[in-house]
Amino acid sequence: MSPSETEPPAGELPVVAPQLRALRRRASLTLEAAARDAGLSPAHLSRLETGQRQPSLPMLLSLARTYGTTVSELLGEAAPGRDAVVRATDMEPTAAGGWTYWQAGAPGRGMQALRVRVPHGSQGDIVRVHPGEEWLYVLKGRLRLRLGDSLHRLGPGDSAHFDSLTPHRIAAVDPDGVDLLFVHTLLQSPTATLCLGPTHGEEP
Repeated sequence: MSPSETEPPAGELPVVAPQLRALRRRASLTLEAAARDAGLSPAHLSRLETGQRQPSLPMLLSLARTYGTTVSELLGEAAPGRDAVVRATDMEPTAAGGWTYWQAGAPGRGMQALRVRVPHGSQGDIVRVHPGEEWLYVLKGRLRLRLGDSLHRLGPGDSAHFDSLTPHRIAAVDPDGVDLLFVHTLLQSPTATLCLGPTHGEEP
């Protein structure tokens, strides 16, 4: 991911900041090394850690891979263990970078599932080249998906399954935004074991 470093929408709460510095230190990464691996500038990562900026979902995915963890841990979510079933009542909404999403799967698995709401006009970030696969399914609204040089419009019931090595951009077409299911693999990297849980002292 080459995450965009744009400003978040006004009024967004600093829900991510408390976790970022602790997870970076747990991974034994300097600010400069973590920023480089995540495709950010050190100054921007510092602003994320102090709550002056909020990351988008693509940025969170990049940071999660860098720190060998999941988006849910970056957000400090206490999701249930490895239960096979995740109840709707247990899915707490979380906001970051203008997007709202709900953890739809248990941590510690080989893939991560999220229910995502993308508002109209939010920044669609270009995703950098990284190993793995991503799959999305449009629940409500219309989605504009750019995969490399190709542009696709998806409506309710449409899905896309693509290699994460392909740069991609997601944006809502309609003023009411778009709701989708989003699944990405965590086990395609040579350092895949880092994605299964906390691993101290190793650099992805």
